[in-house]
Amino acid sequence: MAKNKDELVFLPLGGCGEIGMNLNLYGLGPKHNRKWIIVDLGVTFGGPDTPGIDIIMPDIEYLDHIKGNILGIVLTHAHEDHMGALARLWPRIKCPVYATPFTHYLTEGRLAEVALLGEVELHNIPLKGRFSLGPFDIELISLTHSIPEPNALAIRTPQGVILHTGDWKIDPEPQVGEGVDEDTLRQVGDEGVLAMVCDSTNVFSPGIAGSEAGVRTELTKLIGEYSGRGVAVASFASNVARLESVMMAAQDNHRSVCLIGRSMHRMCEAAKAVGLLANVNSLLSEDEAQAMPSGHVLYLCTGSQGEPRAALTRIAKGEHRTVKLGKGDVVIFSSKIIPGNEKGIFALQNSLADQGIEIITEKSRDIHVSGHPCRDELAEMYSWVKPLISIPVHGERRHLLEHAKLAKGELGIKHTLAPHNGEMILLSKKGPKIIDIVPNGRLHEDGGVIVSADDMSLRERRNLAYSGHVSISVVINSKGEIIGGPEPRASGFPHGNNGQYIDALLDEIADVADGAFYSLRREHRRDEDEIENRIRSKVRRLIRERTGKRAIVEVTAIKV
Repeated sequence: MAKNKDELVFLPLGGCGEIGMNLNLYGLGPKHNRKWIIVDLGVTFGGPDTPGIDIIMPDIEYLDHIKGNILGIVLTHAHEDHMGALARLWPRIKCPVYATPFTHYLTEGRLAEVALLGEVELHNIPLKGRFSLGPFDIELISLTHSIPEPNALAIRTPQGVILHTGDWKIDPEPQVGEGVDEDTLRQVGDEGVLAMVCDSTNVFSPGIAGSEAGVRTELTKLIGEYSGRGVAVASFASNVARLESVMMAAQDNHRSVCLIGRSMHRMCEAAKAVGLLANVNSLLSEDEAQAMPSGHVLYLCTGSQGEPRAALTRIAKGEHRTVKLGKGDVVIFSSKIIPGNEKGIFALQNSLADQGIEIITEKSRDIHVSGHPCRDELAEMYSWVKPLISIPVHGERRHLLEHAKLAKGELGIKHTLAPHNGEMILLSKKGPKIIDIVPNGRLHEDGGVIVSADDMSLRERRNLAYSGHVSISVVINSKGEIIGGPEPRASGFPHGNNGQYIDALLDEIADVADGAFYSLRREHRRDEDEIENRIRSKVRRLIRERTGKRAIVEVTAIKV
C-alpha cells in the first residue's frame, strides 16, 4: 500500500498526436483515490472531414469518474487550443480555475457569455506566483510565446518535480511582457527535475524561431514603402506583441490604426486591462477611418487564415460596411499558414489579387516568427532543466517521436516516452511506464450541442456530402393500395443536360418503389414499417447500381 501511495502519474487526454485540443492531468496518490490537477482545457477546429463542426474538444469521459478528486484547472495561457473548451466543459467538471491576469480576463469574458461567471471559482494568480492544490505545489515561470503571459509550471510533489512547459520559445526581445525567466528555470533544474513535459511543435525546424523585435523592424520598413496607398495588415489577434508591432510601425509611418474584427477589439481590450499596449496612440473607429485619406490609415484585421466570416474575407468580397480596398492597395499577412487552412487562405489571396491588391506574406519578407521552440531552443531548455525523463507533447505523432529521439539521442536525456492520448504514465526515478489506458477521443460542438465524435449526425452529414439524399413518400389506403405517389425527391445528384439525368433517375426510383410495394404480400401492404423497409432496400440497391453511391434514403409511408 505504501508503494501505491507514492504513485505520480501523467495523463494526456488531448494534444498528443495533434497540435491543439490540449488537456493534461497529473495525479498523485493510491490508484483508487488519486488527487488530480488539470493543466489546460483546449479546442481544435473542424475541417472538411467534419462538415458542420466548428469546434472539437477532448472527450472527458474519464473526468466523470474522478470528478470528486479533481483539485483544480490551471491554464498556462490564453490560446484557444489551451483554454477554449473551459466554458463549454466546466459544467461537467465543476472545480476551481487558476490563471494569470491576461488569461483570467479573457476567461471571465468566455464564462460570462455562457452565464457561468458567477458560478465558477476563478482565481487570478500573479505572474511568477506560487500556490498549492492539495499535494501539488505549483510555481508559475514566465516564458515567451505568441500571446501575453505564457507560463511554465514547476509542479512539486513528494515524488519529484515536474516541469510542464506549456507553449513557449526563447525570445530575447519579446516587445510585450517579460522575457524567459532563465534564472528560475536553472534553479528548478538544479533542484532536480523528475520529468519535463514539453512542447514539440517545431522540433523539425533547425536553429531558433526568431524574435518579435526583428518583425517590428521589418514591418516599419515595409509599411513605409507604401506611402499614400491603402494598407491592411492581417495577423492573429491573440499575438498582442504583433499587434503592438503593427501599431508602432504605423505610428512611425504617420498612419493611424483602425481595428477591424471582433477578436482584435477583444484582445486589445484584454491587453489594456492588464497594462499592455500603453505606448500606442489612440485607435480610430471605423467611421473615423472611413473619413480619412487611405494613405493615413492602417487597418489591422482578423482573417489571416481565410476564415469565411472574418473581417478580411468580408473586405475581399466587398461586403464590409466601411472598409474598401482596391487596385494599388496592399494587404500584409503577418502570420503563417496553419496546416489545413491552405485552401481558404489561397482563395482569399486570389480574390484580393484579382482586384489589383498587392499581397505580402512571410515568404517574401521577415514579417512573422513562430511562437514555438526550434531545435536549438529545445536544446537550451534541456540544458537548463536537466530532466531525468522527457515527455514530448503538443504535436502530431511524428513530432513527438522526433522530440523523443532528439532528447535521448542528442541531448543525453536518460528516459523518454512519446505518449498517446489516454495513456496513463507512471513517473518515477526508474523511468516512465504506461500503467493504464483510459477512455479518450473527441467531442464535437454541433449546433450548440456537445456530442461524441461517433454521433450519427456526423456520419449522416458525410454521407449527404459524398453520396446525396433521396426521400420517397407514398400514400396507401386501408385496402393496401397506393393512392398517392411514390413521389421521390433527390439532392446531391447530377442533373445532366437540362435535368435529363436526374429526371430519368427519379422516374426509375418511382418505378422501383412501386414495384417494391406490390412485391409485398397483401397483408404487409398496410404495415407502414414493412412498406418503408422494403422500398428503402430496393431503392438503395438501385442507386448503388446506377451511381456507385450509398445515398441516404428516407421513405415515408402514410396510411389513410
